Amino acid sequence: MAARGQYRLIDPGSRAPEFQLATIHDDENPAALSSLIATGPVLLAFFKVSCPVCQFTFPFLERLHAAGLRVYGISQDDAENTHEFNLEFGITFPTLLDTEESGFPVSNDYGISSVPTMFLVESNGTVARVIEGWVRKDIEWLGSRMGILVIRRGERVPEFKPG
Repeated sequence: MAARGQYRLIDPGSRAPEFQLATIHDDENPAALSSLIATGPVLLAFFKVSCPVCQFTFPFLERLHAAGLRVYGISQDDAENTHEFNLEFGITFPTLLDTEESGFPVSNDYGISSVPTMFLVESNGTVARVIEGWVRKDIEWLGSRMGILVIRRGERVPEFKPG
């Protein structure tokens, strides 16, 4: 993965770089950003299966997905390990692969230096929000956009966890 400073993280208001990535179930028909945003905004969530903050964050992203937010995980691991991660953490949203074997081209284009890093991309291709690590107020903001409380009463979650 890119070293910090070698690539610059995409800022809100910027155009999201176009990409085509294989899914964990179909490497013959890659998913392109332009087709993902054609029917509305999407949340792109970059992660590694070994990342404890990703393991903490993704079940909350699953709640957003269940409420109708179109979430796409972008794994920096191989299909087999990513599939196991999805099973273990109850992830049902689509997952794309941006692997070390391919040189992490999309992670580099987006300027990822830590995971999880998430980008809310509007249907016009503009990045509306960037979230690095676990940021409670940003996850709650996404929930309010979907009309749900993502963090349930009684759940003790931190305000911030760096990726």
